[in-house]
Amino acid sequence: MNLDLNNPNLYINRELSWLKFNSRVLDQINYDGMLPLDRLKFLAIYGTNLDEFYMIRVAGLKSLYKAGVYETGPDKLTPIRQLEKIRAYLRSEMHTLESGYLEILEDLAKNSVFIKPYEELDERVQDEVREYYFNHIYPIIIPIAVDATHPFPHLNNLSFGIALELKDKDGNIKHGLIRISRVLSRFIKIKNIFVPIESIVEHFVKDLFPGFEVIASAPFRVTRNADLEIEEEEADDFLEILEEGLKSRNKGAIVRLELNGDADESLVKFLAKHLDLKDKDIYYYKHIPLNLGSFWQIVGDKDLAHLKASAYLPRNIAPLDREDVYEAMENSDIMLYHPYESFEPVVKFIQEAALDPSTLAIRMVLYRVGSNSPIVKALIDAVQAGKQVTVMVELKARFDEENNLRWAKKLESAGAHIVYGIPGLKVHAKIAQVIKQKGAKLKGYLHLATGNYNPITAKIYTDLSLFTTNSEFNSDATKFFHFLTAFATDKKLDYLYMSPTQIKPKLLKEIEKEASCGKEGHIILKANSLVDQTIIKALYKASMAGCKIDLIIRGICCLRPGIKGVSENITVHSIVGKYLEHPRIYWFKHAKVKAFIASADLMPRNLDRRIELMIPIESKSLTSRVEQILKLQIADNMHKYILQSNYEYKKQEPEEGEEPINSQELLEKHIIKLSKINKKPKSKHISKLAKKMLKEG
Repeated sequence: MNLDLNNPNLYINRELSWLKFNSRVLDQINYDGMLPLDRLKFLAIYGTNLDEFYMIRVAGLKSLYKAGVYETGPDKLTPIRQLEKIRAYLRSEMHTLESGYLEILEDLAKNSVFIKPYEELDERVQDEVREYYFNHIYPIIIPIAVDATHPFPHLNNLSFGIALELKDKDGNIKHGLIRISRVLSRFIKIKNIFVPIESIVEHFVKDLFPGFEVIASAPFRVTRNADLEIEEEEADDFLEILEEGLKSRNKGAIVRLELNGDADESLVKFLAKHLDLKDKDIYYYKHIPLNLGSFWQIVGDKDLAHLKASAYLPRNIAPLDREDVYEAMENSDIMLYHPYESFEPVVKFIQEAALDPSTLAIRMVLYRVGSNSPIVKALIDAVQAGKQVTVMVELKARFDEENNLRWAKKLESAGAHIVYGIPGLKVHAKIAQVIKQKGAKLKGYLHLATGNYNPITAKIYTDLSLFTTNSEFNSDATKFFHFLTAFATDKKLDYLYMSPTQIKPKLLKEIEKEASCGKEGHIILKANSLVDQTIIKALYKASMAGCKIDLIIRGICCLRPGIKGVSENITVHSIVGKYLEHPRIYWFKHAKVKAFIASADLMPRNLDRRIELMIPIESKSLTSRVEQILKLQIADNMHKYILQSNYEYKKQEPEEGEEPINSQELLEKHIIKLSKINKKPKSKHISKLAKKMLKEG
């Protein structure tokens, strides 16, 4: 059968698939037994996700439309059609969003916690808010007149404020704005009541515009194009041009205006005119406050800790519970599964190297390290102790550019050798190498991972870490760092796999080999996103050959499963739960080396335009452990969704008589037992360990 695998009906649009993912995030608020602040947390995540989607993806589609680009992906949807579908989807989801918020309000109220606007407060609380307003808010906010002599002000990205229609004593209509600075709390807390700041400022508008009558007011929020455009080849000083680019982030075109549902029509027209926006880019929230991400303030309130699940304490497991990381590495490779297993050994890997007199050199790649990084501090200590320290700091890590720039300058000032990036490529690999003097020889110690060197996100992202002294891997690691620091022409490694030259060809080869096993073949790929058309075509061909394929894709998936004659042997699973599923794991049943972990997702940007690493797991016991993780997640029936052929995701629930399987919860309880697995599981669908977990847990 000659089937056209370029047929657009075989592919799901990337942007619409992402919206489905964010809907699954929103759906977490409906999980039975979830405490109210955990529900509110998922609203905050949904909102911050959507902000970034508009700043980057929607802004990009608008730019493509203006540039006259007609097609953007294998689904063949035009940019304008994608924008239409995005707007329609988000408007259709508004009811779900708002009804969910109202349910959370009721849940909070049952626990004597309230989110109320100023006008709904009783007189006693209003008096407290009034005092707070004049002492803490009034001196900071900025009233702005808008007329012929006072031009409409520039509004930074994600600016929040109030638009006003005013009337003077002669009956003349005027317009004004009130900027609400980000230094002010989004919600003012009075005992157990959180009051949205805009409701307070609106009440006291007359004090800001004395002599004027307030005809109408409308809180609003704007979103700009925040994607940086940096011409690296034309930059004499990359740091300087990046700093200029960061300043321009607040000058990008406005792509979205958010308003309260009762906003006065004349004020909407006033804002739309000055912001150069059409009605289709204006979104109204009827019951929910603007800036969903600001709910993090309430979620993080220390007085309300009883209204959210207690934090999980990561385990230190054998041998790291009794030996330091270097002693343990001398005996065998060690794999850690964060956050179930502590990230502390990764931090100590650098800290101990910095203090050890036998350490000669430390090399690593930093992508997102956080604002108060103990790893960067340890690297500075190492420089001061006379070690050779080489760090690739990726300054193009989106929305972490300023943070990374600051750390890069500190490291360079301390005396470390800093590489600021590779022209045309983003460095996304997760690797650290320590070279020590051992008698008359040098010995390399290596850490390779699927996630960032960030102790904070390591508590909420699931990721895999591998510690090894493997001499072949260390040889490749040395070659890799030489490639980053010099003019390397050979962009291939011998034992590890590096993109943009090696990872995709290796995956395609393994998919093809497993497909040759027909119905006996089995492929499991776990990633954040599956977008790459070449990989998707290879999976379609494998499915057509009878190979069983399980894809565990948390976010975007452009592959369409369940198509007769093409993809009926493919199942797409998506787990959205307490932790953000972040590892990239690629497993092939009949391969000589069955399992690989990687920093690279299955996207063109990772496989073709980034420097990434993929690591073969050669140890049988560690391969078995990886297989346990994958099969447990496939068996999940509490936080998993299955992608249907009609593009919809169906929530999995235990069937009658079936045990409920929450993979993340089981791993919290039983990670020590999982770490002891030393033989291949024999169960077809779920491992013996998982079954034992269910009986015990």
